[in-house]
Amino acid sequence: MLIVALLLLLTLFSCRPPAPAPEAGAELTLLFTGDVLLDRGVRPLAESEGVEALFDSVSPLFREADAVVVNLECPLTDTLSPVHKKYIFRADSRWATGLRHAGITHASMANNHTNDQGRRGLQSTHHHLLQAGITPLGYGLGIDQQLTPALVSKSGIDVALFNATTLAIENWCRVEGKPGICQPTADELASTVSRYKAVHPHHRVVVILHWGTEFQATPNIPQRSLAHRLAKAGADAIVGHHPHVLQPLEYIPKEQKNTPSNDVPVFYSLGNFLFDQTPPITRRSAIASLRFHADGTLTADTIPILLEGCRPRTR
Repeated sequence: MLIVALLLLLTLFSCRPPAPAPEAGAELTLLFTGDVLLDRGVRPLAESEGVEALFDSVSPLFREADAVVVNLECPLTDTLSPVHKKYIFRADSRWATGLRHAGITHASMANNHTNDQGRRGLQSTHHHLLQAGITPLGYGLGIDQQLTPALVSKSGIDVALFNATTLAIENWCRVEGKPGICQPTADELASTVSRYKAVHPHHRVVVILHWGTEFQATPNIPQRSLAHRLAKAGADAIVGHHPHVLQPLEYIPKEQKNTPSNDVPVFYSLGNFLFDQTPPITRRSAIASLRFHADGTLTADTIPILLEGCRPRTR
């Protein structure tokens, strides 16, 4: 029976039509930011100026990209059901529209604050993001949904976006079948990426991770270990946040030497992006730019950002 099953799988894959080749000279550009907070010290600015205005300096960059992914560091909900924890955030649901008008297309939900208003708040955040035209990442009713990537496509170039957090979250646990964020084990995440690449060998894969140690300018050992595992599993790029400070960009060589691009860029932490912390180290930030080319290569760049009055400014 096992031999029959394997033969059937081989038949299915051999019958799969080849993926269309990307258009010659085509490029797909993705931008990624660090933490976006719409509460505490940022709330008065959002209420007085509107959320869209807080991104005035960077919106022109956003609109030139094919997709823009931010880490949403707060629930977008009018539901008040706070989880018992030290820091609890909540942003008004109507502000989702302002984020979209600023040029943001995707929001990472797998972090340690989108759960601040409980599972109802998570559901509400997911709903309001979708309603505003923003694709939520790292959310679902179980680990399978949470590990299902969003696909960004253009001119025959396909990029799958995975989003997860490696953090232990205060007073929160993963419950299968209930609204939750993606909190996989390292094995689950690496094996999911590996299986996805086996089925979709021509898709590029970006893994967005909320990880690391707060206020540390260098990645820790678990970050580096997971980055190498994901690169080996087939990730083409890794983008991180959570430490609230910049951490370095590192390149990990791919094991598959016949691929057009042999290095996997790892942005360990992009720092804050729209945030109210005041120490100088927390106000230096970056946008990660990934340009995927039709020939299979990838260009990774860092765009320096400085936070002034909580808001991002290009330097």
